[in-house]
Amino acid sequence: MSDLVVLGFDHTNDATLALEECRKLQKEYLLDLEDAVVVVRDAEGKVHLHQSINLEKAGASWGLFSGGFWGVLVGLLCLNPLAGFVAGSVVGAGAGALAGKLSDYGIDDNFIKSLSETIPPNTSALFILVRKAQPEKVLADLQKFKGHARVLQTSLSPESEAQLKNVLEKAAVPQPAA
Repeated sequence: MSDLVVLGFDHTNDATLALEECRKLQKEYLLDLEDAVVVVRDAEGKVHLHQSINLEKAGASWGLFSGGFWGVLVGLLCLNPLAGFVAGSVVGAGAGALAGKLSDYGIDDNFIKSLSETIPPNTSALFILVRKAQPEKVLADLQKFKGHARVLQTSLSPESEAQLKNVLEKAAVPQPAA
């Protein structure tokens, strides 16, 4: 089962830096990401979503390949495989792009948009869906974001969420005695 973690950052580029760090951990097999989305809220308050998986592009690529294949086969029956390839490729790429645009993978887009409306202007957030992780090593690596990130929402256990908050949030400054 995957766990959702949503982190809020003080600056617009911090979520992208954190995602790059997560991808580095993924290459080291310490973190297995199912999906990731960077959300940036600009100075005017407009929300920008940066999906890690572009389903429209993937659908168009697959549609181009499969449409071209089927177009050549139909074109051979009509004794014009080149025209079949061109027509099949165009139709396949268009249908694949449309299917990709209408699909949703990983983190629900409506959830992302609704939670994104709560972050202040000139900040960012990172939504990650984690299949599995090596918590001790991941938490140690995320300490570089201490004081710059806060946990907005998770589906982690209360103990794991507390550990994550402890790693990321600023230590309380002791107040002088009166």
